[in-house]
Amino acid sequence: MSRLVGFWIASIVVVGNASAQAINRFGVAMAMRDGVHLVANIWIPGATGRFPTILIRTPYDKTPQFLRYKIPNYLAAGYAIVIQDTRGRGDSEGVFDFYFPEGHDGFDSIEWIARQPWSNGRIGMDGGSYLGTVQWLAARERPPHLVCIAPTASSGRIFDEIPYLGGAFRLDWALPWLNSVSGRVSQSDLNDLLQWDSLFVETPLVRLDSLMGRPMTLYRAMLAHSTLDQYWQRIQLTDRDFAGIQIPVLTTTGWFDGDQPGALWYWDGMERRALPGSKQFLIIGPWNHGQTYLGGDRSEGLLRFDSTAVIPIQGERIKFFDWCLKNSTPAYDVPRVRVYVTGRNRWRESDRYPLREAVVRSLYLGSGGRANSLQGDGRLTWEPPREVVQDRFQSDPTDPVPAGPVARDHRGIEGRSDVLVYTSEGLAEPVEVVGRVWVRLWAATDGLDTDFTAKLLDVFPDGRAVLLGPESVGVVRGRYRNGYQAPKLLTPGHPEEYTIELFDIGHSFEVGHRIRVEVASSAAPFINPNPNTGRDIATDTTWRVATQTIYHDPEHPSRILLPVIPR
Repeated sequence: MSRLVGFWIASIVVVGNASAQAINRFGVAMAMRDGVHLVANIWIPGATGRFPTILIRTPYDKTPQFLRYKIPNYLAAGYAIVIQDTRGRGDSEGVFDFYFPEGHDGFDSIEWIARQPWSNGRIGMDGGSYLGTVQWLAARERPPHLVCIAPTASSGRIFDEIPYLGGAFRLDWALPWLNSVSGRVSQSDLNDLLQWDSLFVETPLVRLDSLMGRPMTLYRAMLAHSTLDQYWQRIQLTDRDFAGIQIPVLTTTGWFDGDQPGALWYWDGMERRALPGSKQFLIIGPWNHGQTYLGGDRSEGLLRFDSTAVIPIQGERIKFFDWCLKNSTPAYDVPRVRVYVTGRNRWRESDRYPLREAVVRSLYLGSGGRANSLQGDGRLTWEPPREVVQDRFQSDPTDPVPAGPVARDHRGIEGRSDVLVYTSEGLAEPVEVVGRVWVRLWAATDGLDTDFTAKLLDVFPDGRAVLLGPESVGVVRGRYRNGYQAPKLLTPGHPEEYTIELFDIGHSFEVGHRIRVEVASSAAPFINPNPNTGRDIATDTTWRVATQTIYHDPEHPSRILLPVIPR
């Protein structure tokens, strides 16, 4: 591929009420340490001077990001902007390889910018989703001229987010997303060709990429590395990495953001070594993945919010960059943590997250032995179980439970006999939950491997069961119950306690509402159905119906752990 040559052009750029005289240059090639050239578009706010610079690195084509990221607002604020195609995408040379080269490429790009006559050498990074994760990978390399980062909705928990969740393969993410980045330009329009209903009887899993009309190298590599081995550890930040990142960070995510697990994983890693006066800040809004960067909306699914749920989020980032890159203010004078509590519809401010006032309370699963479906007798109580009772259901991987979207009504799914439904009595006072939610599930299966899933829902007085959390479901794949590096098959019929993470929520269950937990063993196409055989899941060509037993007795107290804010 030939190198592209850009020319400086003077122009006036306008978006909304923002306008700025800008000098722009398109198709600028930057040499990386291995000789590969990555290509960027560059805007500077004037013909003379040296400017603080914001770098945005994207696999989604640099050109449309000018409007999506409202670049004129940054130019009007006095920043030079560099938007770069990542390796193997758009105009950039090389081969796209997921996150693996982004640390070195980010370092080299930052230091290239610092040498340019229009940059003052003070560089920040911006962007959401993939564009957020590349910031963390660059920061881990500690480039001398990187002053701050503002990662939004950044993924990062490889076996608890993408491409695996609780050890189960994220089929709904892998096929569409990897297909969309399989060429130099987006192939996402072809994702409409996917016929999800037919996938669950197509075998083996490793060959499903052929349904997209092309073999996908990354798809097959991700399936081949089904443990947290060295392949993945290259991009998993360690405590030592976090300790080495000593620059200000503004983290933004949402309660309904599918990459919230990663965003808060990075936050947790930084907080473990945080000192008094930490320069790390967090905003969690009532937002889905896209809204985290755009500033939110007045609703998500069936949930409605007040006007304060929508904030001028780019203004927040500019204020943060002004503090870091311009030293124009002595401090970024905002609370370290701001979280919006849905249901109650108010912001909470704090100096830390998780909130120090949260108290973990247990809601226990119980029934008369017939918790199957919405018509069953499953219940949730604050009191531990006293009776010895189990619930049973069969899980057929060729007829998996469908995965419903977050913040929507799930009663249609709860009509199935392979879904156990546990519901509290109507609440006499609100229960405000802010923080990480876990399910401790005592269960057994009659095979060598299976999945167990769980959901948390708010049941409205009119019966609507609204799913809470960033993901369609929480899951643990049995063979990974003790960790992701050394899978171990199950002992048939042996009860074990499974830990299922439902990630973080900020929600108040109001008076008259009920709290509900669903338990099942599949959620398609969100995760690939477990064949329940114990064989290698990527290459298995057989299916097996599993008989599942859920325990909730004094010896096996299945429960959900809720971080409750005392009233």
